[in-house]
Amino acid sequence: MHEMSIVASIVDIAESEAKKANANKITELEMDIGTVSGIELDALNFAFDSIKPRTMLKDAEIKINIIQAKSKCVDCKHEFKTENVYTLCPECDSYKTEILQGKEMKVKSILVD
Repeated sequence: MHEMSIVASIVDIAESEAKKANANKITELEMDIGTVSGIELDALNFAFDSIKPRTMLKDAEIKINIIQAKSKCVDCKHEFKTENVYTLCPECDSYKTEILQGKEMKVKSILVD
């Protein structure tokens, strides 16, 4: 469950930024997470619930935006939604596809008080 260490790193970064702004608490943390990022959302939420009470995010709302993965066929240029990184092109069955979006995991914004 690597989500626990990911959340610990996110909390460290968020608290560091909040302290730079002389804030007392973090009220909201918004993240973008792609569907093929390798992150298990249930594990991520469990990690936040476990770590938050001891941090500046104690009462923060955690917003997670799910980014649907999208691929493009290198051969026919068709773009399509995908559920994993190794999907055949649905138009020409080529295995030469590239992920355009959906691998990301980033903190989009932090609101402090």
